[in-house]
Amino acid sequence: MPGKARLLPESYPETDIWGYGGAVPGPEIRIAQGARVHRRLVNDLEQPTSIHWHGIHIDNEMDGVTGLTQSAVAPGGKFDHAFAAPDAGTYWYHSHERSTEQVARGLYGALIVEEPSALDIDREVVLLLDDWRMQESGQIFPDFMRRHDRAHSGRYGNLITTNSQYAFTMPARARERLRLRLINAANARIFPLALRGLRGWVMALDGMPLDAPRRVEDMFFLAPGQRVDLVADVTEQSGGTAYIERLEDESAQAQVKVLVNGIASTVTRPDPQALPPNPQPVPRNLSEAAEARLVMEGGAMGGMQNAILDGDRKSFRQLVGANQFWAFNGVVGMTSEPLLQVDRGQTVRLAIENNTAFPHGMHLHGQHFCEIDKNGTLGPMRDTILVFRGETREIAFVAGNPGKWLFHCHTLSHQDSGMKTWIKVRA
Repeated sequence: MPGKARLLPESYPETDIWGYGGAVPGPEIRIAQGARVHRRLVNDLEQPTSIHWHGIHIDNEMDGVTGLTQSAVAPGGKFDHAFAAPDAGTYWYHSHERSTEQVARGLYGALIVEEPSALDIDREVVLLLDDWRMQESGQIFPDFMRRHDRAHSGRYGNLITTNSQYAFTMPARARERLRLRLINAANARIFPLALRGLRGWVMALDGMPLDAPRRVEDMFFLAPGQRVDLVADVTEQSGGTAYIERLEDESAQAQVKVLVNGIASTVTRPDPQALPPNPQPVPRNLSEAAEARLVMEGGAMGGMQNAILDGDRKSFRQLVGANQFWAFNGVVGMTSEPLLQVDRGQTVRLAIENNTAFPHGMHLHGQHFCEIDKNGTLGPMRDTILVFRGETREIAFVAGNPGKWLFHCHTLSHQDSGMKTWIKVRA
């Protein structure tokens, strides 16, 4: 529904937003692992909408992808969501109808599924990172179809926020142990992050626990749609300031400022223990896996000459005229046939080749996957992988969830201008 938010300093007016419950971020949904979510979407907007529950292994009919798993919810309409959350972790929900606009206006929130046993921490903080393209009037820039954005790196904003605050600060005590759940809700911005005054460990990626915590030694990336769970000990002394820094333009900016006051402990804690694993199957027998390849082409400076749009081959000039710029395997946008069809329980190997001039965060609905490195070793589970220009990355997953599942770039204007396909898992 429409609402207002204090995104900018007091010298500006409040910003008109769209939010779940009229707020941004929307209400945090927090449940126990294995519990069911029951939420009714009531559409008070003037355009159709839907909700996608990002990262949850969900019943296909509840996935929220209009045109694939359900119809859009019309203005004034309702849709009842009901599903189980089998995996503990950090997830989020957001619009999946006209998402380039609707997510940019604020239609998203956090979904937290708690482990059965509490983690040994002092406090937990959920941090949703975003950027907004603002006008001097303090309102959101209303053009969501700009060709430059769609053909280049996407809709980047000029105001960067955490939990919709432009200068986010939080209190902490020296030697306090925090669990930080970071979610990238931005349309296109890739956040290169680092810790200062904090000693951190990566505990989970995209909701899935690592086999062992991994020390944060350097910069790490958070692409649109990705999440990371950190345990962070405050090493800054009382009276000082610690930071989650955003590294860009050869400088460090404060994404989160941590004001340290007081002492939580006089001793240094041992390194954290791993989170309990989620009940998701790990790919095995890769030599017997079904195989597919996804070649990404198009965009500015990409060199794509032509591609198929709506069943007809079009020149790149014609594609530009249609405001469509990207192709998967020579096809722009959704196809009537899936990228691949597999039986439930079958292992899949999928190579992703980026022949464009830009990075793309590829998100697979309904499944988590592991990256296969050059030595054939499987990496940690994720649901969104960042593929830089010129790279070929290979993923593997067990098709454990039947239905039609979207696979798309989570740079939302890229998705809207060609970068989407789907897979079918037969029951």
